[in-house]
Amino acid sequence: MTHAKAYAATLILFVAIDALWLGVVARDFYLSQLGAIMSAQPNAVVVGLFYLGYAAGIVFFAVAPALAKGLWTMAARNGAILGLMVYGTYELSNFAMLPGWPLPVTLIDLVYGTAATGIAAGGGFVIARKLT
Repeated sequence: MTHAKAYAATLILFVAIDALWLGVVARDFYLSQLGAIMSAQPNAVVVGLFYLGYAAGIVFFAVAPALAKGLWTMAARNGAILGLMVYGTYELSNFAMLPGWPLPVTLIDLVYGTAATGIAAGGGFVIARKLT
């Protein structure tokens, strides 16, 4: 039951962080950098699948091991490492393979993915512990 609570908390946190980032904080930046290739309306099914799967990965690789040890810092650290790996794979592949993929997007997304995943993992840990 603790893992289900951790999953729900992590999912909600990550979606909220991502919505704030993509919808408010960095919206104009992405439009200026990627406007020509951005979809006006993202595919909701694909977006949903990403969030469901990514939250599961965060819990599996960061939150669950930290719950076993009782260390929120482990969840945050492992989440940050996971975020760097996942966002790094995506961004560096795009930068290497897609002509014109902007370096600023690559660099900012590496920092953002690291931070957002670490925060979601640490927060998911803390909330799951409080609810258990």
